[in-house]
Amino acid sequence: MITASHVTSMRFAALSCFLVIPLAISAQESHIGDLTGEAKGGQQLYRRYCVGCHGERGDGRGENAPHVDPKPRDFTIGTFKCRSTPSGNIPLDKDLFNTIGRGLYGTAMPPWLPLTRQQRADLVAYIKSFSPRFVEEKPGTPLEIPRETPSEQDSIGRGRELYQTAMKCSQCHGKEGRGDGPSALTLTDDKGLPIPPYDFTTASKFKCGESDEDLYRVLMTGLDGSPMPSFSNSLKPEQAWDLIHYVRSLRPDFHERVKDAKGNRRPWRWFRSGRSEMTLDHSTR
Repeated sequence: MITASHVTSMRFAALSCFLVIPLAISAQESHIGDLTGEAKGGQQLYRRYCVGCHGERGDGRGENAPHVDPKPRDFTIGTFKCRSTPSGNIPLDKDLFNTIGRGLYGTAMPPWLPLTRQQRADLVAYIKSFSPRFVEEKPGTPLEIPRETPSEQDSIGRGRELYQTAMKCSQCHGKEGRGDGPSALTLTDDKGLPIPPYDFTTASKFKCGESDEDLYRVLMTGLDGSPMPSFSNSLKPEQAWDLIHYVRSLRPDFHERVKDAKGNRRPWRWFRSGRSEMTLDHSTR
């Protein structure tokens, strides 16, 4: 039998749950340089711009989610691909801030550059409120990126050996970098959904950025939530740069960015024939 006291208790419990959520939100902050983001301010931004894909609860189950591939990020588990922190760690606030501004190439996540820096900082704070990891854990020491080695013929040759043999990148990404390796069709993300390897021949942009430094970061921290591991314990810095230079050479327009020792542009076949030492023309990136 339900008594008046039971009803009062249930009402109090419901009210308590209602109050706890706003308190948790208001307590969450982000810190990006001189900016301090407030989750309370990010809540309305999230409801306007993000809820359609990521859902009211941040679980990646918004009304648009069934229609996009890859699926929206589930913020409740606190796992993110684009980070400067070691694999398995939560990201820095700056990592999330940069992702919002840059977007995720090849996905439904666009760049949100029209938002002010303060708005993006507020959004970061609100996104963090979905996962207890941001309360219970601290991010690891961010990766330090060393100076890039020269993009020369020898470097690309060493990178080819790493890609094809030592690191077995071709097993997923394919011998020609088209994302069609023998393991490609078997790969799944952390939720068991199919996830194709990146096709290096299609574009200059990558999921977490387009610079060589961005690629170095991915190699050394991995893409958490995907089959792409961290190679921080397998690659020396100079080897990572060699691999990046080779991956860059898989682009169809690579021949347009090759110069010989005298600075003259040469077609890609010159490099393949080994007729001249060449370097990449960084000005056309």
